[in-house]
Amino acid sequence: MSQQQDEMSFWDHLEELRWTLFRSIFALFILAIAFFAFMRGDGGIFPNVIMGPTRGDFLTYRLFCSVASSFSFLSEFCNTDFRIEIINIKLATQFFTHMTTSFWLALVCAFPYLMFEVWKFIRPALYENEKKNVRWVFLFGTGMFFIGCAVGYFLVFPMTLRFLATYEIYDAINEQVSLDSYMDNFLMLIFIMGIIFEMPLLSWLMSKLGLLHRGFFNRYRRHAVVVLLILAALITPSGDPFTLSLVFVPLYALYELSAFFVKPAPKEEDDDEAYEAAGAYPSE
Repeated sequence: MSQQQDEMSFWDHLEELRWTLFRSIFALFILAIAFFAFMRGDGGIFPNVIMGPTRGDFLTYRLFCSVASSFSFLSEFCNTDFRIEIINIKLATQFFTHMTTSFWLALVCAFPYLMFEVWKFIRPALYENEKKNVRWVFLFGTGMFFIGCAVGYFLVFPMTLRFLATYEIYDAINEQVSLDSYMDNFLMLIFIMGIIFEMPLLSWLMSKLGLLHRGFFNRYRRHAVVVLLILAALITPSGDPFTLSLVFVPLYALYELSAFFVKPAPKEEDDDEAYEAAGAYPSE
């Protein structure tokens, strides 16, 4: 440990933790107030960002429409009259949605600062070479989280929403989506994608702890392809190969990126895998 770490007592650590939590909560509070203030109105965040996927002029739909000439099954995205009606059936739902959405957006935007506070807190306990590695780990993890949230917002959620909101089991049923249901799916899918994109970082940490090596990814690659295809089909249940590949390709890229970041398998396991791939096994 560093000299600074040796000189700090238990109460010093507790005091530093207290200030770390205070600064983090204060940053969240300020951002939440800012988002709360700019949430409503014609130019507000809620009608233009949160409700964007409910209208036919959403960016993803317009991009799909622009390539509809090459993929005929995407022509449905050229329907600018598409609109999903969101209803509210509980008295206080809109107010609480205003508050909770402000908090979640503040949490997403404050993520880099929160990671910085965590880094500041653990930095004194690290050696110099560890500080350099952990710094890049935090930067990488933050970037991957934002990329995952962007994939969730611009791709996964709009595709899922559009399919489920237009699916009919009986044409006499009038499709109306409640505000609670919309927000639950909106937040869940976007944050799940943000967490999924942390898979390379999680794999790297497990590798550092000796719990995971590259041989695992090599051995279960075919199984992973099947599982990821099923997961992509569940996320984009429209069934066409174009939208399926749009979700499958990033997920599979995460799998290969995770394999790249972990340590190589022990030599004896590599030898066993080479024999297995060749259809033969070493002699006893």
